[in-house]
Amino acid sequence: MSNLPHCDTLDLAYQGHALRITLNRPQVRNAMSLQMVAELATVFDQIESDDAIRAVVLRGSEGHFCAGGDIKDMAGARSQPAAEGEQDPFYRLNRAFGQMIQRVNESTKVVIAVLDGAVMGGGFGLACVSDLAIAGPTVKFGLPETGLGVIPAQIAPFVVERIGLTQTRRLALLGLRIDGAEAQRLGLVHQYCADDEAVESAVTNALECVLHCAPQATATTKRLLHRVGKEPMHSLLDNAAEQFAAAVRGPEGAEGTLAFVQKRPPAWAQAGPADDH
Repeated sequence: MSNLPHCDTLDLAYQGHALRITLNRPQVRNAMSLQMVAELATVFDQIESDDAIRAVVLRGSEGHFCAGGDIKDMAGARSQPAAEGEQDPFYRLNRAFGQMIQRVNESTKVVIAVLDGAVMGGGFGLACVSDLAIAGPTVKFGLPETGLGVIPAQIAPFVVERIGLTQTRRLALLGLRIDGAEAQRLGLVHQYCADDEAVESAVTNALECVLHCAPQATATTKRLLHRVGKEPMHSLLDNAAEQFAAAVRGPEGAEGTLAFVQKRPPAWAQAGPADDH
């Protein structure tokens, strides 16, 4: 596995075939600063080419996932008037978050979000780009931007993709708060757990499932899913058939078929260190 970058706002730890990323600014309920945004983007860029990492577990420290954007960064941007011919500091601040969340969304790793306490604004957006969202008993979701006189600019498109336009309108335009049960009903989260033990069990089970899925097939499947609705269906299916043929003839297809015939786990289900790093 690759050496991880030093981060001041994130705690990073390997666990077998997974990387655990913990948002670590508990004094502000893990609100997302520009530094945290930059560090998250750097980590996801670095692990993209690391085949030993097959999943990312993203969570917050000390009972909260993420309370949204850091107000101090907003105040700092306000004190920097846009110079003629330069981008507005608020634009740069907002767009940096959008670029990071898009990077997480397009990662070929399986991204598992473990959601507790406050999941607001930018934290809500991160939840929406996870492949699996597991919510604990204390979770509260919200899009508070309109109540603050601003808009969920970089988040809204990902929320619409996750739960649809109708429900996004209701949450964003009324500034509502919802609990884990309603989040599960809307399709925002996949599992709503009654206690912390159930949360940890759900994460463990998910990582075990990831281990049994071929890593390249998983990455190719995720890229294919992101293309749905953005390309003509005929050409998308043509290309998908080409990718299927390549997968069948490739090393993972050969190993998977052989393992099935021999009634044994495929090589990738046995790969990766079992210890924490």
